[in-house]
Amino acid sequence: MASSSSCFSLVSLYSSYISRCLSVAGLSSQTIDIDDQTTIQFWGPKSPSNSNSNSDSNSALAKPALVLIHGFGPEALWQWRLQASFFARRNFAVYIPNLVFFGGSTTRSPDRSEVFQAISVGKLLERLGIERYSVAGTSYGGFVAYHMARMWPERVERVVIASSGVNMKRRDNEELVSRAKLQKVEDLMLPGTAAQLRTLVSLAIFRPPRLMPDFFLNDILRKLYSENRKEKMELLHGLTIGRDNTVELSPLRPDVLIVWGEQDQIFPLEKATELKQVLGEKAKLEVIKMASHLPQIEQPARFNHILDTFLCGSSSCC
Repeated sequence: MASSSSCFSLVSLYSSYISRCLSVAGLSSQTIDIDDQTTIQFWGPKSPSNSNSNSDSNSALAKPALVLIHGFGPEALWQWRLQASFFARRNFAVYIPNLVFFGGSTTRSPDRSEVFQAISVGKLLERLGIERYSVAGTSYGGFVAYHMARMWPERVERVVIASSGVNMKRRDNEELVSRAKLQKVEDLMLPGTAAQLRTLVSLAIFRPPRLMPDFFLNDILRKLYSENRKEKMELLHGLTIGRDNTVELSPLRPDVLIVWGEQDQIFPLEKATELKQVLGEKAKLEVIKMASHLPQIEQPARFNHILDTFLCGSSSCC
């Protein structure tokens, strides 16, 4: 008889629930070849093939576009579900791409940098006919969002950098490994054992669950961390941010919102205040209490309100 762990998965059940939530919000999973090497899978407004006319597509293009870029870890829908549903109801056209080697996104290119990820998302939006958009990135996704705003200030209207040490130095990685009591940062960001995942959860969540049995953590590892491990390890090694102990960032032309969990143990709050100074006068910092590295999940109502106020601004999007 097959073991219960092999035929029953809480992670798979919750993944199906998330997919249904996004579908109810008017989004569907789609895949596009952005060039002859790279394919991007994303969640976005339902395409004409999913409706009876082109009206859904035209309506989406008429709405302000919001691109949500996930961090390292589970694929995009796990990290942005609560924001996708909220902002879709707030009259945004929401796009949630899976970065290369996450979900159904892949490439034959040897490039593994976060700059390549930014270029890939930019190409996706071009293929979709989206000329102007706001972009929000969390953690690793914040690296991508920064580069998008840097490269295409004429396209990016507003940029949100959430829990993301874009100003990270090499010694910050060394200090993180020390806090985690692990051998290398890859053991934390790409856990391979229940013990390593338990360490990541303890650092990433302000109040981690008291009960995290190994069978549940192993289910998470199988379903959310097992695919493309070799390529994801290459992504970690391919980062240009954090290679040195000097920071070479330039202020961004679009309006910038920095959002941080007060108790973040991955990128401590001091990195947020430093980043605000580096990015210049147009950067605004919002700190969310009782949250660590995942404020969009830990404090979704507060997080959504902060983003909503920033993204709408003086526009008529809401």
